[in-house]
Amino acid sequence: MLQLKTAGFKALDNLRKKELFPPQWQNMEELEQVSDSVLSQFLDERFRVSQELGGGFLISALIDKALRTRDNELMDDRNLPVSEKLKLVRALDRQNAMMQLYPRYVDLLIPFIREISETKKREVRVLELASGAGGLTLALAEAVRQKKLHASVTGSDIVPAYIEAGNTRAAELGVPASFRYLDAFDLTSAGKGAFDLVVISQSLHHFTPGQLAVMIALASENAATAFVGIDGYRSLLLACGVPFVAAMQGIASFTLDGLTSARKFYTELELDMIAEIASGKKVQRVSCSWPLSVMTVRF
Repeated sequence: MLQLKTAGFKALDNLRKKELFPPQWQNMEELEQVSDSVLSQFLDERFRVSQELGGGFLISALIDKALRTRDNELMDDRNLPVSEKLKLVRALDRQNAMMQLYPRYVDLLIPFIREISETKKREVRVLELASGAGGLTLALAEAVRQKKLHASVTGSDIVPAYIEAGNTRAAELGVPASFRYLDAFDLTSAGKGAFDLVVISQSLHHFTPGQLAVMIALASENAATAFVGIDGYRSLLLACGVPFVAAMQGIASFTLDGLTSARKFYTELELDMIAEIASGKKVQRVSCSWPLSVMTVRF
């Protein structure tokens, strides 16, 4: 219901006819600005088209409009004590394990690792951005070890406590994983060509369209083979279901974050537009693997 595909495609076609999409940009600052601007114009145009279509199209648009929020999750509050941040990311890690999401993510990523390995004929270097508690990095590294794949996995974040906890756990498990401090908006410290596959999971909605576009463009500049973004599928069911499942942890702040997150999930078409703006061409694929949206951008 909240994907609004019919109105969305009509709205995008209108932007193309007006030569507003895809926009041109020269640097990362401009990329962020034009991405935010164009996606805002798209949402306005989509609502206008929904009004023209009327009926169920307008009802869906009104529900979507009521649900959308620009509020940030508590775990993204830079002033939140580290102990609270750890409590929230560990709660998310437990939820993912309970819902068996990590195996789903791993199944989506292993084919990329195999493909790159066969093409490059060397160790495949995987980078996860905003890795948080490190659950996916560790799960992927464990799969790499079990399948005897020639690959290493690096988790990254801007919270030092996450890095320390991740490295401790990786050593305990003996998996080919490491964690390092790395800003997703500044990959220069990683070095050109440092990684083959850049991944971000369950965090796309934490960033604005412009920030996501910058991430994709930076991944391309650093010679990655592909950028894979995994997040929740925008739907009314998940808007209700995510906070309900989060409430099972018995942590009020985590439940609130679950509600905020579900309201911020991007539609498939929005992710597709962001990727096209960042790359300047059609090299992306966005699909639904319920309850997930999966965005793949090839370089």
